[in-house]
Amino acid sequence: MSLFQNPFDAQSRLSCACGRHASQAEHDLAQRRESSEDLQARAVEGAVMRALFPQDALRRAFLKAVGSGTAMAAVSTLFPLAAAKDAFAQGTGALEKKALKVGFIPITCATPIIMAHPMGFYAKQGLDVTVDKAAGWALIRDKALAGEYDAAHMLSPMPLAISMGVGTGSAIPWTMPAVENINGQAITLSIKHKNRRDPKTWKGMKFAVPFDYSMHNYLLRYYLAEHGIDPDTDVQIRAVPPPEMVANMRADNIDGFLAPDPVNQRAVYDGVGFIHTLSKTLWDGHPCCAFAASKGFVTQMPNTYRALLKAIIEATAYAHNPANRKEIAAAIAAPNYLNQPVTVVEQVLTGTFADGLGKVVQEPNRIDFDPMPWQSFAVWILTQMKRWGQVKGEVDYKKIAREVFLATDALRLMKEAGYPVPDAQDKSFTVMGKPFDPSKPDEYLASFKIRRA
Repeated sequence: MSLFQNPFDAQSRLSCACGRHASQAEHDLAQRRESSEDLQARAVEGAVMRALFPQDALRRAFLKAVGSGTAMAAVSTLFPLAAAKDAFAQGTGALEKKALKVGFIPITCATPIIMAHPMGFYAKQGLDVTVDKAAGWALIRDKALAGEYDAAHMLSPMPLAISMGVGTGSAIPWTMPAVENINGQAITLSIKHKNRRDPKTWKGMKFAVPFDYSMHNYLLRYYLAEHGIDPDTDVQIRAVPPPEMVANMRADNIDGFLAPDPVNQRAVYDGVGFIHTLSKTLWDGHPCCAFAASKGFVTQMPNTYRALLKAIIEATAYAHNPANRKEIAAAIAAPNYLNQPVTVVEQVLTGTFADGLGKVVQEPNRIDFDPMPWQSFAVWILTQMKRWGQVKGEVDYKKIAREVFLATDALRLMKEAGYPVPDAQDKSFTVMGKPFDPSKPDEYLASFKIRRA
């Protein structure tokens, strides 16, 4: 379903449990807005307390002595807390930090983050942003965790994994306030397999994905399993940084990959591979990459966070318009960004491309840019993390989705950027013909024949 469609039709609008809203969807949305507003209020209160008590020991002693409620009541007599909270909600206030470093991987999924630099979207918000090109996702994660990046381009599952301590050893609260792109992936096979198109014949093949915690990994596994191939026993899947995938295919180290673009198109351009299928044929409108930041950054630098997120969302809105795609391709193909031939990037962004088998395909929605971090996306990702044994035990799907995918923040700034905004933060969708209901994740998980959980 498109961002611009209402995800709830009239037949689904039933009264909510508390009786104060027209539907359960509106009830859930109100609760999430309250949660986001609480987070904003705590950010303001924390900033004021740090200003009044710069020394951590004194601040903790004061709060312990009188309690947080009494402390804030006392502070409010000296400082206009209510006005400060309202100013934060409206996005006013001086930037806490102007010089920022944002990490990215050189793929078209990072288009809004990259293009915001040469095309002036960061500068418009008063920010001096350095976009730093990294070699792989593990490096992006490690630099972000170490504080070397203020924010980063991440795969959509990464903030969820970091927040749960999956793959990192300890849980660190992380947020994903905006999706970077939807679609924009493909399964590409080595040209030697041009007559081996049936996935049921792929036993024994070697595949690459960019990272274990990636939509690429989950979609490839889903695709293989739907064709009766166990992704853990019938084939090999290993993580390979996107910039190294084509070279590995050329060297015959892998038979194929499910990769972000422009990797797939570069394999065609170099004559080493062909596009087997676009990821949109598996799930049209699926999330891929995202803009992510620690919860600490969000709460401790609220004005800077808002300005950065606004720049990203406005860049995303610009990239969403097909008329701007060739201009964007020219801006981001440069060596310090994607380091790709402009024609390769154009083929991806415009959706008119060679498939490697002698055809020119026209698919305008090969990649699109939609910032809405639907919380149902997070729930689906969590079901797949559990399906393949990355997460054990019970999972509080809704809580994790609400805390990591900051839909309320995105909605506010999407409206300012001129996006039509949806009236809910969840939606149902279909993956390879199988409907997904975000309210029944465990039933969905149990329905798969091939799974680890």
